[in-house]
Amino acid sequence: MIVIMKPGATAAEIGAVIRKAEQMGLKTHPIYGDSRTVVALVGDLTGITRESFDVMAGVLQTMRIQEPYKLASRTTRPDNTVIDVAGVVKVGGPEIVVMAGPCSVESRSQIIEIAHAVKDAGATVLRGGAFKPRTSPYDFQGMGLKGLEYLADAREATGLPVITEVMREEQVAMVAEYADILQIGARNMQNYGLLQAVGKVKKPVMLKRGISGMIKELLMCAEYIVSNGNYNVMLCERGIRTYETATRNTFDLNAIPVLKQTSHLPVVADPSHGTGLRELVPAMSRAAVAAGADALILEVHPDPDQAVSDGRQSLTYKEFATLMVDVARIAAAVDRNLAVFTEDAVHVK
Repeated sequence: MIVIMKPGATAAEIGAVIRKAEQMGLKTHPIYGDSRTVVALVGDLTGITRESFDVMAGVLQTMRIQEPYKLASRTTRPDNTVIDVAGVVKVGGPEIVVMAGPCSVESRSQIIEIAHAVKDAGATVLRGGAFKPRTSPYDFQGMGLKGLEYLADAREATGLPVITEVMREEQVAMVAEYADILQIGARNMQNYGLLQAVGKVKKPVMLKRGISGMIKELLMCAEYIVSNGNYNVMLCERGIRTYETATRNTFDLNAIPVLKQTSHLPVVADPSHGTGLRELVPAMSRAAVAAGADALILEVHPDPDQAVSDGRQSLTYKEFATLMVDVARIAAAVDRNLAVFTEDAVHVK
């Protein structure tokens, strides 16, 4: 259920709605949008009628939300959520953000070199894995804490905010200390303890769609994070498992406009994992921007054939730089812009 406040409703009127709902045993989530303020009510709504709040001062109307994902729904918040990342870049606004870097942090010199290269080409966020969930227990699992420290060194050297994956609940505090965006990987989409844990921190979260996850399930998992108090959630389409074997995954381009229509949360596209083939990444990157993605997350490596993980889907520096030019053109064609890093902040190109 949501209580929609009238334009110009005072803080006292909003506060009165919140107090009344809490007296009824409900949890409240006030959402302040550009066009209206909404108070979302979560809990046992049995016996609570619309009239309970419609008669209150400052209330426009009360609505029941049919979707099971109450707080992530665009019905609750028609305005797009725009997430500020470390005061450097905003995801979900008119500018398209590009996150780029290696699948895995391999050394301090490697990640700093890549950070400079992707920044020079136009990336505004540095990606890199310190903890790597791998199908085989014998594959490289990441550098752990040392990898986090190297990512922080790369941020210090370039100014780029950092996104990296957190795999377990007990890692959340440590990763949040070093990262600007916490990534929840596809294998952990339905790790509810982890989702609740990142919901209690103040850092933005990028939630990847599970390997066989439905869009509804992705939104329900986002609801776990938002309902725990962290509204800064990005939804990532990274491809799903189907019967097709020509590519690593089936990159569900449909998911991007569906998510934009259904939810107010920003949508990130990951064509690297979506295809698993570097020669297909540029086409799917362009397509994702045309479909409405707010950001891209791409794997880049100086020598993909020598990468310790995911080299087959990683772009070279030259390929990434060329793609950035193409992405800027597609962004302009759909009346958007590519965000570009400067020493002061990110400006529109």
